[in-house]
Amino acid sequence: MTAGLREPLPIPDPTRPPMPNPQPDPNPGPRPVPQPGGRVARAAAADAPHEIPDPAIVGFDAIPAALAAGWRDFRCAPAFGLFFSAFYVAGGMVLAAFARASGQDWWLIPFILGFPLIAPFAAVGLYEISHRIENGQRNAWREVLGVVFAQKDRQVPSMAMAILLMFMFWVFVAHTIFALFMGAGALTNITTSAEMLVQPRGLSMLVIGTLIGAGFAAVLFAMTVAGLPLILDREVDFITAIIASFQAVAANKAVMLGWGLVIVAILGLSILPWFLGLFIGLPVLGHASWHMYRQLVPDWD
Repeated sequence: MTAGLREPLPIPDPTRPPMPNPQPDPNPGPRPVPQPGGRVARAAAADAPHEIPDPAIVGFDAIPAALAAGWRDFRCAPAFGLFFSAFYVAGGMVLAAFARASGQDWWLIPFILGFPLIAPFAAVGLYEISHRIENGQRNAWREVLGVVFAQKDRQVPSMAMAILLMFMFWVFVAHTIFALFMGAGALTNITTSAEMLVQPRGLSMLVIGTLIGAGFAAVLFAMTVAGLPLILDREVDFITAIIASFQAVAANKAVMLGWGLVIVAILGLSILPWFLGLFIGLPVLGHASWHMYRQLVPDWD
């Protein structure tokens, strides 16, 4: 063939039937992305349950049962409870030392009243311990901490952000209440809590602030009492977990009120001796919260 000339096009065979036109894809869209090992990535919704079952109705006997189970889990793995609670004990001591050094002990009041708002953070690792004890698994440090750190890729950070935002908003509200009752100048002029609290305005401020703080704690309690352990136990988004937690509280109003008061009482007594009581109170409550969740949210397939 002469260089530079193109080859002639093939002549179609009239005896050969025509090729059928390809049919359009009835479900257009992105194709599954293959993962290493030949697996195909599945949508998150495929892993999640279609719906969370209705919460169980529990009696007041659920409270002592949860506390007894929490105490049992703490005795089974005390080192983990002491480890996770140590962060809160150390943080409380540093905060108290800073307030004492600056001569403004009264600033500890909003943080102490708001402590129930951030206490659920410590429960993340304790939930995993109780879950392992429940399933007869060993509590190895590497495995437990690995599970805790792996939560950064799930829904726990979203729940944590909601908790932190609520806590910071509570501190802002507490400062505002103080300024409204004591005056803006008192933020820098008063250096001792005794001078402030013995005044009628100081007592009124404590009453109003405690009631508002209790409202914050109640909302967060309803969000996390079943929501936080649920997102650790199941593949659900944190909004679904919060809704399920509110449903569990609504179905057991009296019992959940009693459980919330028990938590506040134990945390309050644990904070009083320079936060040292948290070494026992915090892990016991963390384990007990897992067992309360098990009673509130039944298993599903």
